[in-house]
Amino acid sequence: MSYPSTQLSGHAFNHSQSQGAEAEYDRLRDLARQEHSKKSACMDKSRNAYERGDGAAAHELSEEGKRHGAMMEQYNKQASDFIFRENNAVGRVAGDTIDLHGQFVEEAEDILEQRIRYAQSTGQTHLHVIVGKGNHSANHIQKIKPRVEQICREQGLQCHQI
Repeated sequence: MSYPSTQLSGHAFNHSQSQGAEAEYDRLRDLARQEHSKKSACMDKSRNAYERGDGAAAHELSEEGKRHGAMMEQYNKQASDFIFRENNAVGRVAGDTIDLHGQFVEEAEDILEQRIRYAQSTGQTHLHVIVGKGNHSANHIQKIKPRVEQICREQGLQCHQI
């Protein structure tokens, strides 16, 4: 799965955290953005090589681009896992709550669906989901909240804003 290479402004944490934790999250997202840039450059060069009739170079560059894409995915996964662990550590949120701050929409979707399955399998009757206001999204538009509401509708679950 590919995630956009946009940069979050401000903090991805919903609590007071160490500068080291914020720096690690930023480092992982920055590495992912760098890999995205390398992937894009390789794919552009691959297209140019193909148009020049150099199929071997086009293939080699395409494969290199795929490797950069895989690295981007790995760094984004590490960042997602890291921020989720930080924001959802014991004592930071209640057991019936998940905090999705700092997640890309697709990451938040995967986490939420996993958590819903877990809640249902353990007989939990409700789940609080912290999504943020969209302050760190492009144009300050909420992206995670509408997707959470859509998932709830698709699964026949009630969704209430608090």
